[in-house]
Amino acid sequence: PTITGFLHLGGLRTALYNYIFAKKHQGTFILRVEDTDQNRVVPGAAEGIEAMLDWAGISPDESPGRGGPAGPYVQSQRLELYSRASSALLASGAAYRCFCSPQRLQLLRRDALRRQHTPRYDNRCRHLTATEVSQKLSQGLDCVIRFRLEKGVEPFHDLVYGWNKHEVAEVEGDPVILKGDGFPTYHLANVVDDHYMGITHVLRGTEWLASTSKHLLLYKAFGWEPPQFGHLPLLLNKDGGKLSKRQGDIFLERFARDGFLPEALLDIVTNCGSGFTEKQMGRTLEELISQFEVGRITTHSALLDLEALPEFNRVHLTRHIENQELRQKLVRELQGLVELGYGDQQVDPDVLENEYVERVLLLRKGHISLLKDLVSSDYSYLWVRPSVSRQQLQTISAEVDEIGKLVLGLVTRQAAALTVEELNKGLRSLQEQTRETKYSSMMQLLRLALSGRQHGPSVAEMMVTLGAEEVCGRIHRALSS
Repeated sequence: PTITGFLHLGGLRTALYNYIFAKKHQGTFILRVEDTDQNRVVPGAAEGIEAMLDWAGISPDESPGRGGPAGPYVQSQRLELYSRASSALLASGAAYRCFCSPQRLQLLRRDALRRQHTPRYDNRCRHLTATEVSQKLSQGLDCVIRFRLEKGVEPFHDLVYGWNKHEVAEVEGDPVILKGDGFPTYHLANVVDDHYMGITHVLRGTEWLASTSKHLLLYKAFGWEPPQFGHLPLLLNKDGGKLSKRQGDIFLERFARDGFLPEALLDIVTNCGSGFTEKQMGRTLEELISQFEVGRITTHSALLDLEALPEFNRVHLTRHIENQELRQKLVRELQGLVELGYGDQQVDPDVLENEYVERVLLLRKGHISLLKDLVSSDYSYLWVRPSVSRQQLQTISAEVDEIGKLVLGLVTRQAAALTVEELNKGLRSLQEQTRETKYSSMMQLLRLALSGRQHGPSVAEMMVTLGAEEVCGRIHRALSS
């Protein structure tokens, strides 16, 4: 990737397919960052990208942070390689020096656009003699190095799109491969790096498909064996439009900050695409690797419906809660969220006990999409004991004492095994023992006594989550206040 900003979902999808392919074939997944356009480099972006790959669970085997036998893995640290490579192409006649000024190139561009043609370089400097080149160099004129595009490209077999070829020389001018500042363009850098790093397979975005013939001409000029290329179809919004980076809502940092699990992101970006023997929600990374077949990737764009992400996350969060080791990690995270969200409201130490927090997770399993849902206002009763007066309860029903005694008796009898189903049955029968309080009013009274709120989960669910001891304590306090 370029290091011009944060890692977004499109970049994650490309990295993920490379990772899966490498692991499927017992290979090595390499992260190499492109920083050849120094004007667009964002400080810290390279470290951020690698950190997000680690967070997503698809850590590279070799990278700028980890190092490796084929380093360095940052292109600005490999300038000597590109200089030698471009000098070799100059010596063989496959490349030439271009002295055209930026002003002349801009005029060419404007003229082409005015005539409604695609802008292209007119290859003017391709025809300079060795003497003319020497004279211009002796005058201290700035120059770049361009690669001579030749007609008659050979077809190549793409892992996704099948047989392809693009007669680049007919539609493009000779491309710049080394800029005046000594930095390469992508075309030279990716070819040189893939060769020296021993890259065997490249999966990249379909926007590079048309350039592949150009890259293969460079391999041919060097006399090198190219890797196999596979071009991934576009990742688009569900309406077929481009993913928008403007709102920052497709960057991984945002999803991590909002509490989404990395497994849910990996699942949704592969579920909307292709390349797998099965397509169902809830796949783990191990399952994705085992089901992957590069020949199954289709050329259709992948339409990503981010509105479905909470449901994907709910499925993966449920799996985390069911796994004892992963559940302990969620317990610690939830304790931190409670302290952060309710720390100024005198949280009772009891509600931060591991056993209680774990029970909350197990009982809410399948009901929540994000862990932070459990610290929303609807669930505040779990963490902060309500301050409810007897007078408030009496505005709902005059039979406060009778209802309180009935409920205390019911909870005490069922304390060993409180279940939502049994409590619902029991509460129904208790209401029949009241003189004039309707069932809905009784539920309203109990919900207020237990949570201090008029809305939220069912009273039976509240009771099961809080536990018999806490339910009895809250009812006693409400009746005696």
